[in-house]
Amino acid sequence: MPVGEIEIAVDGQGLHEFTAEVGRWLARQEVREGLCTLFIQHTSASLLIQENADPSARHDLEQWLNRLVPENDPLYTHTLEGPDDMPAHIKASLTATSLSIPVRDGRLLLGTWQGIFLWEHRHHHGRRRVILHV
Repeated sequence: MPVGEIEIAVDGQGLHEFTAEVGRWLARQEVREGLCTLFIQHTSASLLIQENADPSARHDLEQWLNRLVPENDPLYTHTLEGPDDMPAHIKASLTATSLSIPVRDGRLLLGTWQGIFLWEHRHHHGRRRVILHV
């Protein structure tokens, strides 16, 4: 069974689409049917399947989660890495660290308006690693 890895550059908080990268990786595999599993190897970011047509949907999701899990809450004791660190861990625990997407004819069976996103919960710039298995 093929296993791969994708590194995604992030420029701060937000939803970063990488549907095309997963599709290109899948096209290089010799699998026609199965299940593509994605797993993020980080504790302050998550994975999401969401609308990829209208950016306002992503913006609204980000605003809602930021309101639900604010920075600088006096309850937080895990603050050594900055005010966005503990909220990022909470956001990641409320969302998903893995996704499973059916594959048929060597293609992801996503809906018309569905895209695969890495949801970065920290303000930092950097790279995140996602493991793929089919």
